[in-house]
Amino acid sequence: LSGDKSKLLLSAKKVRRATGMEFVVSLSGNDFSRSSTSYIGKLRSNFLGTKFTVYENQPPPVYSERSSNRKLPPSMRVSPWVSSSTQSYNMASILYELNVLRTRGPRRMQCIMNSIPVSSIQEGGQVHSPTEFTNLGNTKNKKKSMMDFCTGNMGGESVVKEPLVLKNKSPRWHEQLQCWCLNFKGRVTVASVKNFQLIAAAAEAGKNMNIPEEEQERVILQFGKIGKDIFTMDYRYPISAFQAFAICLSSFDTKPVCE
Repeated sequence: LSGDKSKLLLSAKKVRRATGMEFVVSLSGNDFSRSSTSYIGKLRSNFLGTKFTVYENQPPPVYSERSSNRKLPPSMRVSPWVSSSTQSYNMASILYELNVLRTRGPRRMQCIMNSIPVSSIQEGGQVHSPTEFTNLGNTKNKKKSMMDFCTGNMGGESVVKEPLVLKNKSPRWHEQLQCWCLNFKGRVTVASVKNFQLIAAAAEAGKNMNIPEEEQERVILQFGKIGKDIFTMDYRYPISAFQAFAICLSSFDTKPVCE
């Protein structure tokens, strides 16, 4: 992004620890203090870089039984506000499949969205929504509204019994190019091991879970390279900006046992 229309949504700082890597996510490009109101959450990896956990500094929303079947636009997804919280909440787990035999092929990953129920993409599934929306009229509420947008959670339950599971879409081998290929609809232009598309991992249980076939093939998150140190990220319902950003951050950690 460049020019007057360029807007900073989220930024991350990489912190190396003895047990693994950690990314601290903030609304600000220069304030990564966990006591700051700009602090969103963190992404933490294990020592091998094969498992990541997404933590958010506010709890999943708990709404009343009244809900809406309507899929709200991202700008209207609001969740309860907890400022300067020192407690972290496990929002998602990202698992990369081991490749100890060094077999040919791209990375394989799976994301367990602990705060999003699989019912969010089921046919006739309900979307829990709050009864009030934040007033954007004053400066004090702008940062809070941005936090609500970034962490907007469609779960509606503090504990999800059947979480939504995402998996990377399997690429096809291109004989002429001699490489693995995915259709990014022109949004990704440079080959990279970091490129991926995520879809709902419901093919095996699609009939039992009452998930439409077209929904099982729909790309929920895609990430890819377009230039030196420049990537694009496209996400859609039911994940939030923060969840999508954290999943993409996980691809930047070194994974010697996965490639």
